[in-house]
Amino acid sequence: MKLTLSSLSVLAFLVFLHASPFASAITHDDSNIFESSTLQTQAEKLIRGFNLSPEHKINIEPRGSSFSTSPRLVEKKFKFAAGGDSGASVEDLGHHAGYYRLPHSNDGRMFYFFFESRQSKADPVVIWLTGGPGCSSELAMFYENGPFHVANNLSLTWNDFGWDKVSNLIYVDQPIGTGFSYSSDDDDIRHSEEGVSNDLYDFLQEFFKAHPQYVKNDFYITGESYAGHYIPAFAARVHQGNKRKEGIPINFKGFAIGNGLTDPEIQYKAYTDYALDNKLIKKSDYNEINKLIPSCERAIKLCGPADERSCLTAYRICNNIFNDIMSLVGNKNYYDIRKECEGDLCYDFSNMEKFLKQKSVRDALGVGDIEFVSCSSAVYDAMITDWMRNLEVGIPALLEDGIKMLVYAGEYDLICNWLGNSKWVHAMKWSGQKDFVSASTIPFLVDGAEAGQMKSHGPLTFMKVHNAGHMVPMDQPKASIEMLTKWTQGKLVKTEQQSRPVLM
Repeated sequence: MKLTLSSLSVLAFLVFLHASPFASAITHDDSNIFESSTLQTQAEKLIRGFNLSPEHKINIEPRGSSFSTSPRLVEKKFKFAAGGDSGASVEDLGHHAGYYRLPHSNDGRMFYFFFESRQSKADPVVIWLTGGPGCSSELAMFYENGPFHVANNLSLTWNDFGWDKVSNLIYVDQPIGTGFSYSSDDDDIRHSEEGVSNDLYDFLQEFFKAHPQYVKNDFYITGESYAGHYIPAFAARVHQGNKRKEGIPINFKGFAIGNGLTDPEIQYKAYTDYALDNKLIKKSDYNEINKLIPSCERAIKLCGPADERSCLTAYRICNNIFNDIMSLVGNKNYYDIRKECEGDLCYDFSNMEKFLKQKSVRDALGVGDIEFVSCSSAVYDAMITDWMRNLEVGIPALLEDGIKMLVYAGEYDLICNWLGNSKWVHAMKWSGQKDFVSASTIPFLVDGAEAGQMKSHGPLTFMKVHNAGHMVPMDQPKASIEMLTKWTQGKLVKTEQQSRPVLM
């Protein structure tokens, strides 16, 4: 029997929207994962935790919409009025929004923003993927590293630390059904990294056809949270396409994962270590919750590419570890343990939705009557069997071919904590593993002050970012743009290598 989405949505809505303060009500009874009405209520509470209120669970539009007969790529230039100084040194500052008609779909359309660099068109092309699965990249665009911040009166101000100051920056709403991306056919909803990465690769090919002046620029993939799954798969797909000479060669240089979920077996085991180290739980709690780890490990090992039921079982069993921790910490914000949530509310991202609902904005972007789904619970459901799969397995081959990887994590995030990320990076088997493990940890300096700690060998770098939670570019905007700039320029380690080693 095929496992349906409505009956098998499980326990949380994220690694950009995951467990919650009401997790203490969740037991280890298998029957709980089949209570679809309860699960839907949980998903709604989690979305409200960001003060978001999407009108629909997914962006499915009827055929005959304004884009149903569109060409492969439809893009328009737009200009938003923004306060402050852009700091742009180019005369023609290009901001674009568009739809790409996915070739390997029945009626899928992928929406994107493209912001040309404020400094130089020769800067790298950087694509950003927000996690979820099922959350729009506009979250990052307006609250983290995009050109603008949106104010309470819905006016825009220039972001002094927007990544478009040092790169030609792309944001994509993906998988299909997220944000402004849509289809008229349920069969276009993706269930695996293969479908997601193929769509993104197809989009890149068409993007570079439309913007051939950027083909020779260095290209980097970035993102956070559940993008710890998306990014390795997408990186492998781009590298494969280049090797097979499938289309336009992409000058792919590297990928960066911020506070991501990549290797669940290692990262779930690190929850109790991180919680104990940060005094979120007691030693007795630690010992009791750790009894769940062996069953989690066994379940993950059974989660194979064609075994949906085993992957769902692994998801349920392993999330008991996180949920048990959350039952002890109360209203602690699991994206930033320095903070408390007020009831359901942990962050307020509602201005993004309000801004994008304005007719003047929709006209400028050319989205017509297409709905904006800030976070899609249905897309999350569709990807649930992907959650516990290990995406680290494809990374060593990329490193061996000289593709750079940066894994960074804010030190106060619990859900995708720095410790779990450090553990899987150190455990990864590749030719440089021994040298990476033995490399010194050195400070990452911004304006002469330590903003983080990092270690590196060859194409691999790991960084713990100080005074940041799950969303590093939001919490430490200056450090994040310094990190991106130095990393893409190959100066991240060279500029710090004379620093005194520190303990991480």
